[in-house]
Amino acid sequence: MKNIALLLLTLSILMSCNKEEKMRKEITINYPETNTVDKANTYFGTEVKDPYRWLEDDRSEETMDWVKNQNKATYGYLDNIPFRNELKDRLTKLWNYEKIGSPFKKGDYTYFYKNTGLQNQYIIYRYKTGADPTTATVFLDPNGFSDDGTTSLGGTSFSKDGKKLAYAISEGGSDWRKILIMNTETKEIIEDTIVDVKFSGMSWYKNEGFYYSSYDKPEGSELSAKTDQHKVYYHKLGTSQKDDKIIYGNTPEEKHRYIYGSVTEDNRYLIISPRTSTSGNKLYIKDLTLPNAPLVEVIGNTDSDTYLLENVGSKLFLVTNLNAPNQKIVTVDASNPTPELWVDFIPETKNVLSPSTAGGYFFTEYMVDAVSQIFQYDYNGKLIREVKLPSIGSAGGFGAKKEEKELYYSFTNYVTPGSIYKYDIKKGISKLYRKPDIDFNSDDYESVQVFYPSKDGTKIPMIITHKKGIKLNGKNPTILYGYGGFNISLTPGFSITNAVWMEQGGIYAVANLRGGGEYGKEWHDAGTQLKKQNVFDDFIAAAEYLIAKNYTSSDYLAIKGGSNGGLLVGATMTQRPDLMKVALPAVGVLDMLRYHTFTAGAGWAYDYGTAEDNKEMFAYLKGYSPVHNVKAGTQYPATLITTGDHDDRVVPAHSFKFAAELQAKQSGKNPTLIRIETDAGHGAGTPVSKTIDQAADIFGFTLFNMGYDVLPSKMKDEFKD
Repeated sequence: MKNIALLLLTLSILMSCNKEEKMRKEITINYPETNTVDKANTYFGTEVKDPYRWLEDDRSEETMDWVKNQNKATYGYLDNIPFRNELKDRLTKLWNYEKIGSPFKKGDYTYFYKNTGLQNQYIIYRYKTGADPTTATVFLDPNGFSDDGTTSLGGTSFSKDGKKLAYAISEGGSDWRKILIMNTETKEIIEDTIVDVKFSGMSWYKNEGFYYSSYDKPEGSELSAKTDQHKVYYHKLGTSQKDDKIIYGNTPEEKHRYIYGSVTEDNRYLIISPRTSTSGNKLYIKDLTLPNAPLVEVIGNTDSDTYLLENVGSKLFLVTNLNAPNQKIVTVDASNPTPELWVDFIPETKNVLSPSTAGGYFFTEYMVDAVSQIFQYDYNGKLIREVKLPSIGSAGGFGAKKEEKELYYSFTNYVTPGSIYKYDIKKGISKLYRKPDIDFNSDDYESVQVFYPSKDGTKIPMIITHKKGIKLNGKNPTILYGYGGFNISLTPGFSITNAVWMEQGGIYAVANLRGGGEYGKEWHDAGTQLKKQNVFDDFIAAAEYLIAKNYTSSDYLAIKGGSNGGLLVGATMTQRPDLMKVALPAVGVLDMLRYHTFTAGAGWAYDYGTAEDNKEMFAYLKGYSPVHNVKAGTQYPATLITTGDHDDRVVPAHSFKFAAELQAKQSGKNPTLIRIETDAGHGAGTPVSKTIDQAADIFGFTLFNMGYDVLPSKMKDEFKD
């Protein structure tokens, strides 16, 4: 037995050596040369060089050539990963199951979204309400918008009678939209296309027209030039877009970067919600039943977040975090709606509130340590019942019109694919409506929530998900995911890509960092501006916890995040390059000194501050800005940066600059690559085919750089220890 054990150990060592030798010999990266320029900015007397400023010009031939050459180097590497196609095949197979959304009624029809499996975009189907759902036919198929699936549906809004539909399309993943108007009976387009729309809803007034929002077309590149004066327009059917009336926002002396207009369900009120940043809003209301009625101020400053949830006649039900960091519902009369007259309807609790209405009731979703808890109230504020959920996880969709007797809600967690339940509103009974038929056995996996201390002692929740019975030997390939910003909460949800990762024996851990919304406004504010380092400390502490508890080790740990989470990864890997083996920053905000000069980036200042605010803020931003903290002679983890060439939310120049800095200064042999998706934006509307390709590349890169030359699921147990 001893001889056999010795032989196995010898073979294991030889395999490991061969693996490393293979990586050194087989994959040679010829990084493109990235030119530098003599550009700099001066902040409060300090000059900061910007040698890759030229990469900000997304329309130049030089930038296009750079993108082409970087992709050539990246795919030259990825193409040589021996199990990449196996990952793609498994992702494709697992993805290929029917996905159907909750039904909703509009006019005489019931509609639902459906994807048969691998269609690039979901299709909208419908059937006559009351008929057999199997009689449903295709109503709108976005897969026909473009040959390659890169033009997607960006939003829909039905007129009050359901006879007309305004729908937005996005081309190449851009945030810019076009709005088309359809006769729902004939499916004919009935008006000219409305163009140059961005960050907009579409809210109908009766059946006569709708409100939408946009910016003036910027000078220069529409994908990167600054857009910071939002406006609300009203489009009346039968008129030209050039005649659309500006309702709010035509005030150059007072910039509001995000303004939304919406009409109440009873068509009585128009609600205008101007914002200067992503947090905090003013609120105005206009009585549409009175000719020439003025906009009445509800709140005239942006110190809180407040919105109208419901109205019964002139009685308004507002959701607010004014003097209530976890949110509450208040009531007030529309004739005099200022805060001093508000009356608590559903008071604030220790958990964050996200309410909705359906069938004449209020449904209050509370986030309890990042998982859902639902209660049902009547319109007098009386608690009717707690809605019993199938398990611990995330529930959503508790919304329907007042006259409805039932609603449909979704439920999911990290090991449970999203299922739909039908809920009898009066009786409080849930019944399973649709469960997906997917080739994944949830019973083989488990999630555990832990609370670990951050650097300053703050307890941070994290959910760790993996196959049951894994060995805590420090060698499990692990992805640690985080976001930590903009009051956004990471709640449990099933992901096909993460399921494939866990099938390989991988661990998927999600940390609920400060800066998010899991514990309300105070939790959010604790990760903003001069407190942003808290977020990075929370993430670093999560990695250290996973290592200390032997879930993984630095050689088998990858960190991952997108957008603000891309900043999280960039800052963490530059502060602690020793902590992880692989870094995966996606569509990240990485140049913290210039982020506010692109598109709507100035609206993120509530979370970040800007380098022009004051000397202290400049120094703080420069101290963690990933682009400015890559140091020559440092061995950074294997890095695969991902972005899209049509990302006009977080422009790809952030990723371009970061890649150039890393490639110029990386010490050691860890690869530093950037994967630039063409005709893709910040993520929304990305075709399924591109999503699968990207996931296979990311997982392949990650496992290969953790030392695998075959998939972990194909290895014999004796070689896993």
